[in-house]
Amino acid sequence: MTAHRCPAFLVSAPASGQGKTTVTAALARKFRSQGHRVRVFKAGPDFIDPMILERASGLPVHQLDLWMCGEAHCRELLYQAAGDADLILVEGVMGLFDGTPSSADLAEKFGLPVLAVIDAWAMAQTFGAVVHGLASYRPQLRVLAAIGNRVAGDGHAALLAESLPPSVITFGHLARDADIALPERHLGLLQAAEISDLETRIQCASERLQFNLDLAALTPVTFESTTATPPPRSLAGVRIGVARDAAFSFIYRANLDVLERLGAQLVYFSPLAQQSAPEVDSLWLPGGYPELHLQTLAANHAFKAALRAHHAHGKPIVAECGGMLALLQTLTNDKSQRAGMAGLLPGHGIMHTRLSGIGSQSVTLPEGELRGHTFHYSRVEAAPEPITHGTAQHGGTPGEAVYRDGRLHASYLHLYFPSNPQAVARLFAPSESWIVAC
Repeated sequence: MTAHRCPAFLVSAPASGQGKTTVTAALARKFRSQGHRVRVFKAGPDFIDPMILERASGLPVHQLDLWMCGEAHCRELLYQAAGDADLILVEGVMGLFDGTPSSADLAEKFGLPVLAVIDAWAMAQTFGAVVHGLASYRPQLRVLAAIGNRVAGDGHAALLAESLPPSVITFGHLARDADIALPERHLGLLQAAEISDLETRIQCASERLQFNLDLAALTPVTFESTTATPPPRSLAGVRIGVARDAAFSFIYRANLDVLERLGAQLVYFSPLAQQSAPEVDSLWLPGGYPELHLQTLAANHAFKAALRAHHAHGKPIVAECGGMLALLQTLTNDKSQRAGMAGLLPGHGIMHTRLSGIGSQSVTLPEGELRGHTFHYSRVEAAPEPITHGTAQHGGTPGEAVYRDGRLHASYLHLYFPSNPQAVARLFAPSESWIVAC
């Protein structure tokens, strides 16, 4: 078993909303500007933060989730990154110890020291007590650095630094500044492409971040290879159309990697900008924000007709969350505006102001078992009878419904393709005979 060694940090916090993404992006840009190659990961099944972190680092960002992705897959991703990176940053999810598995579990599993980000706007010496609590809650977890976010000035920063426990060797701070804050909406931060001045915000944050860290002085983390066997090229020669624009953008980068390793040719297209879908063997409509582009999608009659023709020819369509909403009869946004969608799937999508579904789930399909995640503010009314439901990670009530009509697969569940590449190959297979052979 081979190994790579690389300096690495888990960037975490005592809670959500402390500024983890802003600080991680600032760190990535700061070290990148110094000539270092920085690889960034996002803990948990988040789609939006990785878009911003990719802009900051200039390199692909993958998710790390011990349950959804699996330990072996996470280990292999880290091993590959450590082979050519000067620094690895993993942005945590929620608070350091929140969830099962938590960001702390991820840090312990791979030996990642923790950099704690804390919103210090309304505190002074209590900052040190919070850091002490994070560092001592699990003695085997190493909190080596802390960054105070939204700091009022140098005097405030000095109070924070003086309060730190001796075990925390490095302190940094970022001033409170509206010019570097990242705007939000109901599913989290705005998408990177929607923030017109994102580059300026990231660069400004990196320049104003006071954090002196000598990478050469850090003890590198050892990342071992799992020597994973690549999947057979079961989709060699298969053309898959992938909807990708502001309305359909919730795509795990690892999912694209899997499809390409299976041999598929990916054809990206924009339902917002193009009049029709491409001529392909299979279609993937990922999640996103179709409700924010209601009239544009409703008016694209050529696209909706192309979807119906593709389905009528028995070709596969995989539609997830927002992609599924676009296939319903109608979709109503949070302003009670209703518009006609493709009509391939009976039912009506209704946006709500409260969260309707969240959490990691597995699902057993005819093609095999897959894992994934759900997070949405809408509901489907008058839906058809599902063929199955997902199973929540921790049990309890049934998970998301899965709908089928011929080769159409639709659900709120965002599937993580590396959890079962061969099941994914069967989902996108262009014919039933191919599925049997696969």
